[in-house]
Amino acid sequence: MAYHTALYLFVFLPAALLAYQLFPARHRWKCLLFFSYLFFWLISGKLVVCLMGMTVFTHYIGVWLGWLKTQEPGAARKSRERAVLIFGIVMLLLFLGYLKYYNFFAANANRLLRTAGSSWGFSAKTLVLPIGISFYTLQAIGYMADVYWEKTAPERSLGKMALFLGFFPQLMEGPISSYSQTAGQLWAGRGLKGEDLSQGGVRILWGLMKKLVVADRLHVLVKTVFGSPQDHRGAVIAVAAIAYTIQLYMEFSGCMDIVIGTGRMFGVTLPENFRRPFASRSASEFWRRWHITLGTWLKTYIFYPISVSGPAKKWNRFAGRKWGRYAARLGVSAMALFPVWLCNGLWHGPRWSYIFYGMYYFAVIFTGLAMEPVWDRASAFFHIRREARYWRPVQLLRTWVIIVIGELFFRAISLKMGIRMFFSMFQGFSLSALWDGTLMKLGLDAGDFLAVAGGCLAVGIAGSLRERRGIGAEQLGKLRLPVRWMLYYGLIFAVIIFGAYGPGYQQVDLIYAGF
Repeated sequence: MAYHTALYLFVFLPAALLAYQLFPARHRWKCLLFFSYLFFWLISGKLVVCLMGMTVFTHYIGVWLGWLKTQEPGAARKSRERAVLIFGIVMLLLFLGYLKYYNFFAANANRLLRTAGSSWGFSAKTLVLPIGISFYTLQAIGYMADVYWEKTAPERSLGKMALFLGFFPQLMEGPISSYSQTAGQLWAGRGLKGEDLSQGGVRILWGLMKKLVVADRLHVLVKTVFGSPQDHRGAVIAVAAIAYTIQLYMEFSGCMDIVIGTGRMFGVTLPENFRRPFASRSASEFWRRWHITLGTWLKTYIFYPISVSGPAKKWNRFAGRKWGRYAARLGVSAMALFPVWLCNGLWHGPRWSYIFYGMYYFAVIFTGLAMEPVWDRASAFFHIRREARYWRPVQLLRTWVIIVIGELFFRAISLKMGIRMFFSMFQGFSLSALWDGTLMKLGLDAGDFLAVAGGCLAVGIAGSLRERRGIGAEQLGKLRLPVRWMLYYGLIFAVIIFGAYGPGYQQVDLIYAGF
């Protein structure tokens, strides 16, 4: 039961809304908790015990840290608090690592052992990974760290902690929220409001349009090319990489629209996860606009702690005296960025292509930092104003090339295949493949490409209006009734008429639910 299915939209969600409104205000959070665990049980069955166990453990660590903070202050107390936090984080990571990465590390360790001439090896295990575990594990770690840093008080109610970690709209794909962002809203018991229901419904429709009209159509082309890359080369590989980049964005951001719209219906404001990422002028800006909550989590709980750690401070002093501020800054940046991007790659899954993806962005972003003085001098020499309008298309095109190449490796079935596809893209490259009928042999016809183009154009215009002029769903709700409902019906009929579903349609699973 995914968020874009009829069962969720027309049965589960209406039932949850009705029950929530019928419950007394002070018990509504319990209704949300019931439906959250019902949702998890419907999609994962007995694996719900994993979520329950992690919830109990996280709650216990938070209470333990809270109790330690009531003791006599001093170095000994701080040391015990740090030990409890490390214990909590390590246990959660060991649990996640065992389920998600054991077979990956075992297979690679066995290769090394065979190379060394050893006959001993690790045996593979049949492990089942609970849906969404990577998302709520990060929320649990963030909560424990926030209690340790005294950003938030420890939650005394186990039930409320269970709702924070298991709130059903964000259970499968996030967004990854901090305790202070959503916890209070979840058990405020706010009644349903017409404005919340209408705005939430429009946001859900918008997400369905992205998912069903654009992403699921492009899935056919992407699956055809990436499923048999040896049969394709040149411009077809480039088109498939671009198509996957668009598919991933439309599906993930569309799912976030459905999730955020669902939360809005219950009066809960979930954090945004995307902000026009393809308007970015650099790779670092792209990651400030793409999967925002994951980037924020990595920055808050990995980048900043390492940046102000003892080793970083020592390097800063040493390098600053010996080589200057530039070298000191680069060293600290490398020290903090490397684990961030290694974790980013590993977080997506146990594959070398994901690790390469993380290291790819580490190399791109670090190179950009290292080359800043060179760009500054070159810009001054050639009289280039990097904020000028004429320079923006160059920056955008450069960023798009970086993004598409990264997604090519991200989607490839293996790192080796990703490398082959990358080089085959330049073999026999001919733009004529774009109009000689080659693209029509990849599972889509001219009508499909027109529907995709129309959906992309609509999303681009809406994103531009929202960012540049502040025109979003709230402003649309203030339009005159005929105009407003003309737009709403246009969106409804776009999903009904152009959505990829019906006889012969194979439902496409949510990509990020697998992470």
